[in-house]
Order: sequence, then C-alpha cells, then structure tokens
Amino acid sequence: MATARYDSVKVFTATKAKEREALGEAVTAWLRKNEGAVEVVDTEVHQSSDQQFHCLTIVVFYRRAGQAEAQP
Repeated sequence: MATARYDSVKVFTATKAKEREALGEAVTAWLRKNEGAVEVVDTEVHQSSDQQFHCLTIVVFYRRAGQAEAQP
C-alpha cells in the first residue's frame, strides 16, 4: 500500500468544552477558505486528558494544490 505524500500539516486543538464542540466547524471553515489550494491526504484525531483538562486535536496532512506527488 502506498503512503500518501504531504508537504504541510495543519493542527487544530482545543481544551475548553465549547472550543472542542466547535473544532469540527473550525476545520471546515479552514478547508473552505483554502478550497482549491490544498489537497487533504490524511487526517488524525487525538484525545488526551489529565485530571483537569481534556484536549482534542485534529491533524490535517495536506499538500498544496498543483504539487506533483513525489516518486519514491
């Protein structure tokens, strides 16, 4: 299986409940703002917690549109 190639990463993160609830909307807004300029090749979602805080992170791996995929 080939690995998707990317040249940039965008990280969205939030610890407060309201921010966590709105995180998906923030990702969508960023994608719309960059429509046609970026090609998403992978995403990861992470959640971490300690006794006091809960952190949600969405990582978007992308390449700039028009960038040819590098050959191995």
